[in-house]
Amino acid sequence: MATYLVTGAAGFIGARVSEMLLAGGHSVVAIDNLNDAYDVRLKTWRLNRLKPIQGFHFYENDLGDRAALDRLAAENPGIAGIINLAARAGVRASLENPWVFLESNTTGTLNLLELARRNGIAKFILASTSSIYGANPPYPTPEDADSSQPLQAYAATKKGAEVMCHAYHHLYGIDVTIFRYFTVYGPAGRPDLAMFRFVQRVAEGRTLHVNGDGTQSRGFTYIDDIARGTILGLKPLGYEVMNLGGHESISINDLISMIEEMLGRKAQIEHHPFHPADMMNNLADVRKAQKMLGWQPQVGLREGVRHLIDWYMAERNWASQVITE
Repeated sequence: MATYLVTGAAGFIGARVSEMLLAGGHSVVAIDNLNDAYDVRLKTWRLNRLKPIQGFHFYENDLGDRAALDRLAAENPGIAGIINLAARAGVRASLENPWVFLESNTTGTLNLLELARRNGIAKFILASTSSIYGANPPYPTPEDADSSQPLQAYAATKKGAEVMCHAYHHLYGIDVTIFRYFTVYGPAGRPDLAMFRFVQRVAEGRTLHVNGDGTQSRGFTYIDDIARGTILGLKPLGYEVMNLGGHESISINDLISMIEEMLGRKAQIEHHPFHPADMMNNLADVRKAQKMLGWQPQVGLREGVRHLIDWYMAERNWASQVITE
């Protein structure tokens, strides 16, 4: 069994990846700065589930603190790989403070690559985003689609992180796998994304704000499928960029109808202009991940939404108070 450094371990994807690694008998050295980009109660809930598990070692640090990273590496020799899931995420949020996105997503990745170089850590996984494909990619979108014209700072900082990874692979032989995730959802997910927001708003009878007419579509990906694929990427691959995405695409209107049906309540919808930083559609071509990793999405959309709703209703006392917009 190996020891892996997981950044953003209190985040949505980071917590589930950590949980699966621990269940597989590995040790996890975990970093998270527990910032308030969204309600910290979600991060605390995830972290509290991980802390009692044997082999989990948590550091509340920021990726910008290089001295803290050095201390962490000294205290945990023999790290087999870095899974960098720490990021400032969010298309619209990156318009408000692009500097913090640059510091976390691009400079933070550089600091971790340097950590890998100096400590002989052979494997590096980077979480990237489907937003990198810009306005008019082909659907389903393959990895070789143009990613040189991002629509906002979030995608631009992820592109910067990707090319930095390539430079360190080229110069120092670090084995790098980059995953471009497509709209991840599930229990205890990010509250700024559609799934959590829609479930909360419909369940509580609050106004549901929709940008555009709701005909835009997304290929949603259940959290367990994303976490499994990420862990499969720990195998030696050289330098590879892969999509991990849902096998079912649905329009926003149809998603709302599904949630209404499952909750037995009608949504109170208020429409707003479509946001220029958003993509109209996204749907992943995942043939590369299927071929190289043997990865296949396993959780259907209805099943995944049911899991999310069940979690929300069980945690409703506090989850209903989480700010989603």
